[in-house]
Amino acid sequence: MTKRFFLFGLGFSGRVIARALLAAGWSVVGTSRSGETPDLPGIETLPFDRDHPLPAGALDGVTAVLSSVPPDAAGDPVLDIMGAAIRAQGPGWVGYLSTTGIYGDHGGGWVDETTPPDPSLDRSRRRLAAEQAWQALPAHIFRLAGIYGPGRSAIDTVRAGTAKRVVKPGQVFSRIHVDDIAGAVLASLARPHPGAVYNLCDDDAAPPQEVIAEACRLLGVAPPPELSWDEARASLSPMALSFYADNKRVANRRMKEELGVVLKYPTYREGLAAILSGA
Repeated sequence: MTKRFFLFGLGFSGRVIARALLAAGWSVVGTSRSGETPDLPGIETLPFDRDHPLPAGALDGVTAVLSSVPPDAAGDPVLDIMGAAIRAQGPGWVGYLSTTGIYGDHGGGWVDETTPPDPSLDRSRRRLAAEQAWQALPAHIFRLAGIYGPGRSAIDTVRAGTAKRVVKPGQVFSRIHVDDIAGAVLASLARPHPGAVYNLCDDDAAPPQEVIAEACRLLGVAPPPELSWDEARASLSPMALSFYADNKRVANRRMKEELGVVLKYPTYREGLAAILSGA
């Protein structure tokens, strides 16, 4: 039987997941706002957003569905527009990419999947509401830490001359390489647990200035000067500053034990080195 996967949202993570699925023998259909993805040969792409619902029958034959589309102010656009069609199709596996931002701030302490959500940002509160709606299907929920990969990493910001080495005492971030997101999705397809929640992150929650310093070391350039938190608050954009609102270490034990995931990049060091080498 043909394995047919429907992926709402062929963005940064979605593209990598789609390529991994194609390589694993899946037939893949995805969506973008324009309906065009010339960099994804072999993957059928349809236009989709609130103003452009999918045509009737778009989900026919689909055996798995994943959404990486973020909620907007009105709610989750995929469920609002296509929720009934997804339920009617009844795919054997459903997944949703959420965020570890739903945990909120824990002062650098540890969180795992049993930690009660307490989002501190509006966008994280919207994610939590969307996540809860997807759980009703029930879906596999993947809470993603800070995503990086080729084209979106400290290597890229250092090369572009835009890297800042912000020092906020005690601040740490958990991260996940985009290839390991794809690996976890494939692992879940092989070991489905509808309704389960998984944190997707690597093994090293690290201060952001250390990641920039490592990228500079790999590139053989001097790191930018350290920027104190007081200085940063005057120079960073509101969006950049919002990332510092939460401070926590995210545990990934369930991902490893229940799905059998072995991280390709267990820390940012291996991930950045691979990006630099073009691996």
